[in-house]
Amino acid sequence: QVQLVESGGGLVQAGGSLRLSCTASESRFSIISMGWYRQAPGKQRELVATIGGGGSTNYADSVKGRFTISRDNAKRTVYLQMNSLKLEDTAVYYCNVNLINLLSYWGQGTQVTVSS
Repeated sequence: QVQLVESGGGLVQAGGSLRLSCTASESRFSIISMGWYRQAPGKQRELVATIGGGGSTNYADSVKGRFTISRDNAKRTVYLQMNSLKLEDTAVYYCNVNLINLLSYWGQGTQVTVSS
């Protein structure tokens, strides 16, 4: 079992920045990929960004050029730097980690609210 601890959410004005962090507890299994998803009220959970073990990244079109995902393998931590935030970025953001044994884990979610 892997626990994920998220931090960094909060309230920010449009155009501002936030940085999310997610740290995975120790496991005998290696982490293959890490990522962030979000769910706005009344909407389905959607992919925001993912990062593979070699550093390859994938972004939703809606955040390209504004968000940057990165990871620190030694710390088992993934980050999401969010710049130029928009009202439509308001959502609960969830961290996701996929292990080499094919198990997938989710964080508890952190609220990001962008105000006008």
